[in-house]
Amino acid sequence: MRARACAAALAAALAVGACAGPRIENGIFQAPSGYRVTVPRDGWVVERSDADLELRHQGGTAAMLVNGTCEGPAVERRPEVLVRQLLLGFRDRVVVESGEAPVNGRVATHTVMEGRMQKSDERVRIESYVMKGDRCVWDLLYVAEPAAFDATRGDFQRLVESFATP
Repeated sequence: MRARACAAALAAALAVGACAGPRIENGIFQAPSGYRVTVPRDGWVVERSDADLELRHQGGTAAMLVNGTCEGPAVERRPEVLVRQLLLGFRDRVVVESGEAPVNGRVATHTVMEGRMQKSDERVRIESYVMKGDRCVWDLLYVAEPAAFDATRGDFQRLVESFATP
């Protein structure tokens, strides 16, 4: 899958506010809303995005997106509703994994699905973690071609494990 299609899948997954550009120091991304994650080192390129952070694998087969929202109606929604919103435009879905997962002391709604992107009809696998705090919602997404999914999933897992809030 071309990197552009993967980025389009991520963009379709979230409708967020404008981004001034990611701030990364010593491999750590610090979001305007306060959370931080460690950016994978090898093979990942930071992309301009409406999300807090979007990364594309230089091989073009995978992308990651991290975003936090601390205002608006999303903050009040249940996690399962937030997951459904992330997957708008994703059809012929098959759930591969689903449940709750611990992420740095928080409970995340974790989902892995395979399906087709509505606009491009390309088959992709998406992994998501959705977490709610007292006043914020955080989304961590990984999108890849099904055949390439496991190749860089470890990078995404390390990014998820590094997620921290103040």
